[in-house]
Amino acid sequence: MKNPDRETVSRLDELPNIGKAMADDLQIIGIDHPKKLIGKDPFVLYEVLCITSGKRHDPCVIDVFMSVIHFMEGGDPLPWWSFTNERKKAYYSKSNEK
Repeated sequence: MKNPDRETVSRLDELPNIGKAMADDLQIIGIDHPKKLIGKDPFVLYEVLCITSGKRHDPCVIDVFMSVIHFMEGGDPLPWWSFTNERKKAYYSKSNEK
């Protein structure tokens, strides 16, 4: 698991759980630097990605977004699947609000 210095990291693909394809997806939606992830809502990023790319992405992308936001906001580097249950609970809660 990559564990860069969050204060000095400058490339998206240096982040935990981010490879070239995911870095490209983030850039498509205007995230071109790791610090731009701070304060973002992973569910909103996912929806913007789906709209911008014109295709529905696997919901696990939300887990990846959650993991890198968590990391950039001071959390430990964790594998993206550590966020799956949290995503499912949050998605269920958001669905019931409607």
